[in-house]
Amino acid sequence: MGGSAANGGGCGGGGGAAARVPVPAAKPFLETLGGNMKETFLPDDPFRVVRRERGCGRRSLAVLRYVFPFMEWAPAYTLGTLKSDLIAGITIASLAIPQGISYAKLANLPPVLGLYSSFVPPLVYAMMGSSRDLAVGTVAVASLLIGSMLSAEVSPVDDPALYLHVAFTATFFAGVFQALLGIFRLGFIVDFLSHATIVGFMGGAATVVCLQQLKGMFGLEHFTTATDLVSVMRSVFSQTHLWRWESVVLGCGFLFFLLITRFFSKRRPRFFWISAAAPLTSVIVGSLLVYLTHAENHGIQVIGYLKKGLNPPSATSLNFSSPYMMLALKTGIITGVIALAEGIAVGRSFAMFKNYHIDGNKEMIAFGTMNIVGSLTSCYLTTGPFSRSAVNYNAGCKTAMSNVIMSVAVMITLLFLTPLFHYTPLVVLSAIIMSAMLGLIDYPAAIHLWQVDKVDFCVCLGAYLGVVFGSVEIGLVVAVGISIMRVLLFVARPRTTVLGNIPNSMIYRRMDQYTTAQRVPGVLVLRVDSPIYFTNASYLRERISRWIDDEEDQCKEKGEMGVQYVVLDMGAVGSIDTSGTSMLDELRKTLDRRGLQIVLANPGSEIMKKLDSSKVLEAIGHEWIFPTVGEAVAECDYVLHSQKPGMVMDSAAPHENMV
Repeated sequence: MGGSAANGGGCGGGGGAAARVPVPAAKPFLETLGGNMKETFLPDDPFRVVRRERGCGRRSLAVLRYVFPFMEWAPAYTLGTLKSDLIAGITIASLAIPQGISYAKLANLPPVLGLYSSFVPPLVYAMMGSSRDLAVGTVAVASLLIGSMLSAEVSPVDDPALYLHVAFTATFFAGVFQALLGIFRLGFIVDFLSHATIVGFMGGAATVVCLQQLKGMFGLEHFTTATDLVSVMRSVFSQTHLWRWESVVLGCGFLFFLLITRFFSKRRPRFFWISAAAPLTSVIVGSLLVYLTHAENHGIQVIGYLKKGLNPPSATSLNFSSPYMMLALKTGIITGVIALAEGIAVGRSFAMFKNYHIDGNKEMIAFGTMNIVGSLTSCYLTTGPFSRSAVNYNAGCKTAMSNVIMSVAVMITLLFLTPLFHYTPLVVLSAIIMSAMLGLIDYPAAIHLWQVDKVDFCVCLGAYLGVVFGSVEIGLVVAVGISIMRVLLFVARPRTTVLGNIPNSMIYRRMDQYTTAQRVPGVLVLRVDSPIYFTNASYLRERISRWIDDEEDQCKEKGEMGVQYVVLDMGAVGSIDTSGTSMLDELRKTLDRRGLQIVLANPGSEIMKKLDSSKVLEAIGHEWIFPTVGEAVAECDYVLHSQKPGMVMDSAAPHENMV
């Protein structure tokens, strides 16, 4: 039929009913490359605001507003806005102070560093961040990562000074990495951490953090440095004779109090401040109990001395010597990516609630800058934690000024109030961390993943189990590995489906979805649902051949007309490379040897240009390229029926079987 179809006239046989698909004019290579680079790295066109301005001075001011977003809202700042931000700032400060101290202990760092990290970085973010709701500070997962990765090679007990210097260096590298991602517009790299990956990883990390707090809850002095479930359980139950009932009672009591206040605030959102103030209340009450009862003499461990004063400079503490530089670099990159993913996800969530947009690349530059500055001022890694940002949002913040107010409150604490934390029991800090981490284990999200997409649920579960039974690093590698493998599978094994005609229409849809869709005798319509690249070209050729074989087998069983035309719906094929054009040419030759005609429907401009320049378009024939599937099938059906005696049709009228 190769001769009959080819000689049947194509468009000519149909009286010219089907319009040809034009081949766009070729553009210069550099122009095409520039356009592709712009879409890849500058999809949001960040310089459009600058281009709209007239005059050098106005453009310079637009650049400054882009780099420092606070210049957009500061000129219109009002007393009413300040009142809202003041309430929000004081509220998040009451949460930031106890959390900062707790998370610093989690990272095996001096507790005062948690306060330092809640003072300088929020000031930097207030100037450079684009989110109005993000509250900057230390986070549990990043703290745990820093503690576990650095402790594996440097002992925080035997050599605390070296450990501290490597932590500052890791924070510096994290900041540099984050800033470079933003400057070079590489924010899409963070998107490889899918939602399912983040849910599983954060849930696993929260579980591990809670397990680590069993040391404080049971009043143990010696504990495993490993983070996996088996090691922690072995360490806990091998020291049952050392459990302190005083710590257990105190810890469980404060944990119950924190969870009850959170539950109450969730049920009554207008009382959000009760949950926000609960950690600081726990610290105050716990410190008073220890001070009045002298519980430190009865096995209750306390924070001890906290240094008064603001952040000392730490530029000279950065350690770039071997082998610690590679340790700091590895730790910085891993923790930097995790911190970015969390901070940007949190910022976008609250921006969606208030219907404004934040620039992901601008956020990366802001995070990177605040961590670089932080590493030079005795701070460790910071980002935008969800719990603190949620409190900031619920407290009614209007701008990033709430971060400045929080910093002022922390500054006052550093200058005058640090001695008051001397008697704060470590078990209270453990309870604060556990209550915060239980909120990160997102059971509803995992259940939703199971209901919607089982593969995404497996990604989530793999990340969770990798963290809990391996380590935080292993869980991260497993999660990213599964996500990348899934992306590669989507690219290498694209979906192809058979389309059928919806009765009484010119519409063609998937036959496995639309039960009323009908096959057109002699015509096989296939849809390719991805770009055609070297990674999937061979698979597509084999899969299309298998579709044809299956169709012909069904036709033989039913005694119907065999396949004469293979129509490929190219509407979802956004791009094609040389391997793809070669595959189409090879497919054309294979079908021609079998007496079949290949027909292309709805090819895009890039597809047409590539097929034309590679001479594949000429080999297929311009007359077999159609703008829609309906027109392609109409022409094929016309040619088939016009070859039979007594079946000559008016080209303008579609055949009744084809509709």
